[in-house]
Amino acid sequence: MLTKKGRLVTKNSAVHTPIIDFHAHIYPEKIAVKASESVGKFYDAPVRNNGLAAELLERGSVIGVEKYCVYSVATKPEQVSSINDFIADEVHREPKFIGFASIHPDQTDILSEIERAKKLGMKGIKLHPDFQKFPADISSLDEAYELMTNLGLILIIHAGDERYSFSNPEKIWNIVKKHPHLKIVAPHFGGYTEWDDVLKFLAGKDLWFDPSSSLWKLPAEKAKKIIDVHGYERFLFGTDFPMWNHDEELSSFLRLGLKDKQNTAVLYTNAKELLGL
Repeated sequence: MLTKKGRLVTKNSAVHTPIIDFHAHIYPEKIAVKASESVGKFYDAPVRNNGLAAELLERGSVIGVEKYCVYSVATKPEQVSSINDFIADEVHREPKFIGFASIHPDQTDILSEIERAKKLGMKGIKLHPDFQKFPADISSLDEAYELMTNLGLILIIHAGDERYSFSNPEKIWNIVKKHPHLKIVAPHFGGYTEWDDVLKFLAGKDLWFDPSSSLWKLPAEKAKKIIDVHGYERFLFGTDFPMWNHDEELSSFLRLGLKDKQNTAVLYTNAKELLGL
């Protein structure tokens, strides 16, 4: 149930559906604390957790998460292979994990790494233009985006941050236009802190959003407007672990007051269909 303040206090009692967390970062134990702290400093926001796989499972169990899409981000080209091996190993060990690979725009073997990701059983590719310092719509990635399309891989690409221009909603829209058959997920309501531009460029277009790491800044009325314009059928629940605890992100989402059918779709059905589960 939820308290008067909207906080979840018992396991999955506020919603009667399984949950898929589409947005979770995990790190090797030796760098987990440092990596998590660096993300918090980047966003000038609190980090609740240390980014360990076991911790993710513990936090998600509080709300009844059934599956987790897990990934990490290579900030240097030479990190790509080891990160993808780590994610593949974690997915092999934990049946609740669904893996997404990392690539870096500066690596020389980007196409072969995408093909290797597919062979490793990854469901898609994760990019973070702000961390990796490249424009999301850079033409040098067109061949990579096309290969992802042909291989049936999902692209999760960080979207938005008014401090930068790497991944603003207009750049994400440029990818959508150029690669109309690529399945794209733009987290943070389609563009962190740039939600007016989300409504201008992305809302209602052929891609998916998630609500992660947004509702602590995004006013509820604007959040509901984006959902109304874009359609709840194109939203995927995500927590942005380790930034937040799962009960916090779920409570924030449920406070928007969507109908039960809509909550079920966002929390589970939409992701299940996109992932082909």
